[in-house]
Amino acid sequence: MDFENDRVRVLRISYGPREKSVMHSHPDGMAVFLNDQHSRFTLPDGKTEEQLKAGQTMWLPGGSHLPENLTDEPFEVLLSS
Repeated sequence: MDFENDRVRVLRISYGPREKSVMHSHPDGMAVFLNDQHSRFTLPDGKTEEQLKAGQTMWLPGGSHLPENLTDEPFEVLLSS
């Protein structure tokens, strides 16, 4: 965790090359992608999102997903909620 107080929590999330997580959930939050990446986020209904760019920001409604780094490079994102 990079920062937390009674109003906000900021997580730095890193996945190694070709690393795959498990299905997990987060509350509503804002994500900032720190490097270009080819990753896949699989949602419980099977839908996926891929290809994120450095500096891209996204509002992520709370819910579950399974992240997977599809490249040989590290994956880094800041998530605030």
